[in-house]
Amino acid sequence: MNLSTGNTAIVLDSTSDYPEAATQFPNMRVVPLYVRFGDETYRDYVELGPQEFYEKLRTSSALPATSQPTPQDFLSVYEELERYERIYSLQVSSKLSGTIQSAEVAASEIGGRKVRVVDTLSVSLAVAILSHSIQRRLARGTTDEEIEGLIDRFRRDAKVVFTVETLEFLQRGGRIGRAAALAGSLLNVRPILAIEDGVVTAAARVRGRQKALDEFARRFEAATDDRPGLRVAIAHADAAEWVGTLSELVWRVRPKSEIEFSAILGAVVGTHAGPGAVGFFWLQDA
Repeated sequence: MNLSTGNTAIVLDSTSDYPEAATQFPNMRVVPLYVRFGDETYRDYVELGPQEFYEKLRTSSALPATSQPTPQDFLSVYEELERYERIYSLQVSSKLSGTIQSAEVAASEIGGRKVRVVDTLSVSLAVAILSHSIQRRLARGTTDEEIEGLIDRFRRDAKVVFTVETLEFLQRGGRIGRAAALAGSLLNVRPILAIEDGVVTAAARVRGRQKALDEFARRFEAATDDRPGLRVAIAHADAAEWVGTLSELVWRVRPKSEIEFSAILGAVVGTHAGPGAVGFFWLQDA
C-alpha cells in the first residue's frame, strides 16, 4: 500500500508538546492528557495552556498531578479520521505513562490494522520531530515498511538531553527515585538527564548553567555529524532565556543543522520536569 498525506493520518498525544499539529497539517491530531490541581481537572493545552499552567503552579497551594487520556478520548479522534486508510498513533514512552494502553484499547475498537499504535520510547519534542519525519515521507509517498524502519531508527538514534532546576518534580511523579533526587539537591549542582530506552536516566552532574551548556554541547557534538538533515528541537519550562543561548550553541557546533522546533513545555510534561527545566532533542533525518 502506498501511503500519502491523503490516506494516512498521524495522531500524537499532548506530551509531544506540539499543540499546533492539527492546524499545521490536516492529517494530524493531538489527544490531550489531563492535569489536576486539587478538585479542578484540565485538558492539557485545550483548557490549560503552558503560561497559565506555570502561573497557576506559582500561586496554587495544590500541587498538580497528571493522568492519561481515556480510550474514548482516542477513539473519538480515530473516528474523526475515518476517511484515512491508515493511522499512525505516536505515543509517549510506555515506561513513563500509561497513555499507550488507552490508545491500544481504542485501536482494538476500530479493528483490523488501520491504527498502528507506536511506543516511541521518548517524550516531548522528540516525538514531534518523529511526526515531521513521517510527514515528509508521506508527502512524497511511502510504505508501512519504510515508516516502521524510520520508527526503529528513531528509537535507537533520537536523543533527549535535559536539565532541571530541581529533581523534586521528577521524584514526586515517580520518574526517578528519592535517592537520586537527594543526590541532585546539592548547592548549585545541575543534573544532566537523558531518555534512554524510554526511561529517565542520570547522565551527569555539573555545577552551574554554563557547565550544563558545555555538557549539552559535548554530547551533541559527540553524537552527530555536521550535515544536512540534522533536526533539532529546544523546549523549556518557563525558562525562555535558555532558548537563544541553546540556539547559538546548535549553530556553532553544527552549522548545517536545522532547529525544527522551539517551544515551551506544556502542563503535563511541565508537571514532571518542573519550572526551569530545559530540553534538547535531535535526530539525523536526511
